[in-house]
Amino acid sequence: MTGELEPAEGSAGEGTTRGLRASDLDRDQVVEILQVAAGDGRITAAELDERLDAALSARTFDDLASLTADLPSEGMPPRARDLVRIDQRFGDVTRTGRWLVPRRMEIRLTFGEAKLDFTDAMITHNTLHIDVDLRIGGNLILVTRPGIEVDTDQLERGSGDVKIRPASGPDTPVTLRVQLTGRSRGGDIIARPPRRRFSEWLRPPAPRGIGR
Repeated sequence: MTGELEPAEGSAGEGTTRGLRASDLDRDQVVEILQVAAGDGRITAAELDERLDAALSARTFDDLASLTADLPSEGMPPRARDLVRIDQRFGDVTRTGRWLVPRRMEIRLTFGEAKLDFTDAMITHNTLHIDVDLRIGGNLILVTRPGIEVDTDQLERGSGDVKIRPASGPDTPVTLRVQLTGRSRGGDIIARPPRRRFSEWLRPPAPRGIGR
C-alpha cells in the first residue's frame, strides 16, 4: 500500500486533483511525510535532501504525489480538525500532552477554566484561530513554547486581565501564531511558558566562561 497524498483541506475540491496547483500546506505535508520516512530508514539522507528540494519547488499536486508514491500510508502525518468547540460551565477542561492542535477553536467559559498546553502538542499548520467568549469566572490559560506567538489585538475586552509572557526571544522563528478574537467580559487570559520543575530550580546555573 503506497502513501497516496491527499490534497490539504481547502486546497482542492473533489475529483481529479493531479494537475491542480499545490498550496504551501500541501508542500508542508509532503515535507513531514519525507522526514518521517527518513527517520524510519525508508529513504537515505541523500534521497531526503533530493526530495525535499523537489517538494519545496513543486508547482502541482502531481509533482508532490510522485515524491511519496513509494512510501507506506502509515507515514502520513495526522490531519488536524478544522474546528473544535469547548463550552464549559462550572468546571475545568485541559488539553495537554500529545494533542493535535486544530485550525480553529471556539471557547465559551463561565465560572470555569480552559488550559491549552502546547508544550508537547502536535502542530501541523502555522495559525490557530481562537474565538473566545469569557464571562465571569471564565479563564483561559495558554502554555506556550519557543516559536509560539499569541496575538490579542483583535480581542474585545470588558473586564478581566490579559497577560502575555513570551516563551522565546524576538529572533526565534514563529512556528505557530495563536490569534485570539471574541470577547472577554470578566475572565482572565494568560499566555506563559511552562513552569520550571522543582528539580530544575535546584539545578545550579551553568558556569560562565572566564575571560582571558
